[in-house]
Amino acid sequence: MVKMLSRLSLFIVFGFLIAQRSHAADCATPATQPSRTIQLPGRPFRAITSADGCWIFVSVSSSNPKEVNGVAVLRSNGNADVAVVRVVPVESAPGGLVLTHDGKLMIVADDEFIVFLDVEKITRDGADPVVGFFRTQRDAQSVYVNVTRDDEFAFVSDEAAASITVINLKLARQNGFSEKSIVGRIPTGDAPIALTFSPDGKLLYTTSEVALKEWAWPAKCKSEGEDPSTAKISIPEGALIVVDAQKAKTDPANSVLARVPAGCSPVRAAIAPDGSSVWVTMRNGDAVAGFNAAKLLTEADHARFALIPVGRAPVGIAVTVDGKHILSADSNRFAAGSGTAQSLSVIDPKRVAEGTGAVLGTIEAGSFPRELTVSSDGKTILLTNYLSNSLQLIDAQHLPMKK
Repeated sequence: MVKMLSRLSLFIVFGFLIAQRSHAADCATPATQPSRTIQLPGRPFRAITSADGCWIFVSVSSSNPKEVNGVAVLRSNGNADVAVVRVVPVESAPGGLVLTHDGKLMIVADDEFIVFLDVEKITRDGADPVVGFFRTQRDAQSVYVNVTRDDEFAFVSDEAAASITVINLKLARQNGFSEKSIVGRIPTGDAPIALTFSPDGKLLYTTSEVALKEWAWPAKCKSEGEDPSTAKISIPEGALIVVDAQKAKTDPANSVLARVPAGCSPVRAAIAPDGSSVWVTMRNGDAVAGFNAAKLLTEADHARFALIPVGRAPVGIAVTVDGKHILSADSNRFAAGSGTAQSLSVIDPKRVAEGTGAVLGTIEAGSFPRELTVSSDGKTILLTNYLSNSLQLIDAQHLPMKK
């Protein structure tokens, strides 16, 4: 009888593993079309995928009482079959979100709070996945979050506080996710957003929309949202900021290595797979700028090597895993109305010397395309269309080719 039960148990376990492998294979089903759009129950900010590609998580928010603020959970059986299965509510307006590399914890930047969710419970309907939360800074407008490769530290960009909060994530897990796990803060310029690690994890790149007055940078930009034909140059450029990620773990206040002018309202940053170049969207310059990563630390005045004109007010940016394409989400955010379609610009990084000639083509998007993310397997580009309440899945194998 014992042997029979043992064999039965082994059979059940074996069957479960086969089912899991089968499902994992289904998750990798090739897309049936170059682009597909899924409607969401709120305005989406950022979308990420689980390591196996079977789940997509999207931060959504809305002032509409019929909609919710939280994390939309989508089940994926390949791009041809993606559907919302639940929304995990959180307070305020969730922005950036990230999964730890072990796949067990989700961290959400949520206004002035940081929220921690159990990933296994997120995918189980009816379970409460919130394991903890605490305030980063009062009125911080925490907007982005990222984690180190060892999952021991988290970085949160506090847009309204001109700083990045550093959290000892290992300590947070041990002490029940309290504010005691905050190590300190990295000083930035106004409105820091991007949190992009170098491939080796040694450097952290962030953006600041406007330089601080004490930096004494000259005025070179007009205020956003004003009529460009009448607005006057009155504010300085923003910055691309390089941080010593290792030093930031113990001495964040003194971890900044360089602050480099990065044009008018630089907002997001992406890095080439080999770490040689950093790409930044200049929202108030209608352009994407390319920087030599090494020169940011040695020859800051000569670090920028590319300036590619794109569509109006680019925000999100991504580099494909093979490094052959750069995509910018041209949001037109200061003029776009709900339902007005915008587009993505697709750039060939080998042709940046050609300026507009480096733009291979565009991809139709929804209204206010905001954030771009490359899926874990590199096969899909995830785009959140903020004013269209939609998630767009773009097959990375169907991007525009060279003209």
